[in-house]
Amino acid sequence: MTTANLSDLRVQIDALDKEILTLLNRRAHVAEQVGEVKKREGSPFFRPDRAAQVIQKMQAANTGPLRSEHVAGIWREIMSACLALEAPVRVAYLGPAGTFSEQAAVEFFGGSIERVPCASFDEVFRSAAGGGAQFGVVPVENSTEGVVARSLDLFLESPLHIVGEISLMVRHNLLRLSDSLEGIEVVCAHPQALAQCQGWLGTHLPQAERRAVSSNAEGARLAATNPAWAGIAGERAGAEFGLHLVARGIQDQAINRTRFAVICLPSVLDAPAATGKDQVSLVVSVPNRPGAVHDLLVPLKTHGVSMTRFESRPARSGQWEYYFYIDIQGHPSQPHVAAALKELQGLCAFYKVLGTCPVNE
Repeated sequence: MTTANLSDLRVQIDALDKEILTLLNRRAHVAEQVGEVKKREGSPFFRPDRAAQVIQKMQAANTGPLRSEHVAGIWREIMSACLALEAPVRVAYLGPAGTFSEQAAVEFFGGSIERVPCASFDEVFRSAAGGGAQFGVVPVENSTEGVVARSLDLFLESPLHIVGEISLMVRHNLLRLSDSLEGIEVVCAHPQALAQCQGWLGTHLPQAERRAVSSNAEGARLAATNPAWAGIAGERAGAEFGLHLVARGIQDQAINRTRFAVICLPSVLDAPAATGKDQVSLVVSVPNRPGAVHDLLVPLKTHGVSMTRFESRPARSGQWEYYFYIDIQGHPSQPHVAAALKELQGLCAFYKVLGTCPVNE
């Protein structure tokens, strides 16, 4: 058996690349036709359930050596580029450039989106609700620090609903202008990041001031302005602001994930169709009486619906009342889920469906 040399293999790769490019352009031409049909029908251009189904089909058809997650990443970018030909997708997220929120937006929609960085979670909600962006991406829960309270509070009065989610592995790095821990006086980061790294900071930088800022990328930007300051952020932010990664992976928990919700107006995208792996997110409150919270769980048990999350937030009424944020498995189109939700609603003083989306795995 003759072993091919490097030059021959490169010739093969060049030829395959041309074939791939030809096929991608053929796909793009079809995508443009799809866009014209959607315009005539008034159909949404982006559907997360459809994107998930395409990726799942390609992963099922994959015979290697590409890994399943690589197939998902490649096809997400292909679909993103084709979608940009149909209609640019504007996505709001907590900025500036280099935040984990931006990374989550890119990993969910692909890199061909029109990016709308915002100064706060409130601005993300306002942008998506007011038409500045079609979609927003906000963190809702961290595996170390729990819920992102401001995001949950904003859902109460917002007309936006959840149509997708993505879970991101969060690795925090200490960034600064010089490649040394010496002389750091201030560490800037989002409050959640400071909390997630408090053990490391207490051990390695006990004298440094911990300064909370609007985002980790903002902390990295500030670190680039002062040699005595450092930021906590991801590698993307370090590259964006020309900083050294002085220490990698400084989060206290090795497995540190953040779950992000993808939000939009129902007029932009209605609830995605059932995929077989879905969840419904709710916020409810109950009258302040004995057994009221227990009664919330009865309809779920009666109809065989599994609850995957249950969080409480104070109602700020001064009466020790609470809102309860609940995630359940299933889709409202399923009879047992619909029955459980109807019965549950009858028990609540306040009831709001925050959204339905495919489960991110």
